[in-house]
Amino acid sequence: MFPLRDENPAETFPFMTVGLIIINIAVFIYQLSLGTEYSLRQFIYTYSLIPYEITHGVSLFPGIQKIPYLTILTSMFLHGGFIHIIGNMWYLWIFGNNVEDTLGHFKFTLFYLLCGLGGTFGHILSGPNSQIPSLGASGAIAGVLGAYLILFPTARILTLVPLFYFIQIVRLPALLLIGFWFILQLFSGVAAITSPQQGGGIAWFAHIGGFLTGFLLILILPKRPRRRRPNYFFSSTFFS
Repeated sequence: MFPLRDENPAETFPFMTVGLIIINIAVFIYQLSLGTEYSLRQFIYTYSLIPYEITHGVSLFPGIQKIPYLTILTSMFLHGGFIHIIGNMWYLWIFGNNVEDTLGHFKFTLFYLLCGLGGTFGHILSGPNSQIPSLGASGAIAGVLGAYLILFPTARILTLVPLFYFIQIVRLPALLLIGFWFILQLFSGVAAITSPQQGGGIAWFAHIGGFLTGFLLILILPKRPRRRRPNYFFSSTFFS
């Protein structure tokens, strides 16, 4: 299932959501500008997160000047390809504006970064000795999904749903769409641990850690007062 948009207009302009998208795209454009594979590889190994370096406090590559603990932050703004960044930024655009609207601009920025940290630590706990670079905003954006699920469980999401050879466009409640997404991460994470070849190069536990961080943070952070939203019932959410 792939979300196209939500039917949940925000009351304020999402300055920080847009700003984060711009920063991520700018960093990705810089990655593309590096040209040679060697330069790109050096950049990735310098600023991406490697669990072994964090848990052991060392750099695996003496020839590369880096501060391993700084990569906990910098790795959130790197991406591994066009599909990776487009998917992440699309989810941030759809769901981030409402969470920012609820928290306010400054608290949303702090929330986003904390969710990214939660995703990072989830990934490290799942493989503390891994020497594979990890990068991407997925942990932070998963936290945004966790918050959205709590705040707007009945909000309708226009969604592409593949059914065998056909594609249906339906309105699904956020509870169903995001809940299905989280269950998929759980099953995929467990499969990656029991059979590493099933991982597919995806940091599933970064998604899980970020989601749980956002889920918990949104329960305790103070929120802006909002006008009353209509209640959407499950029985009225589908169309074809």
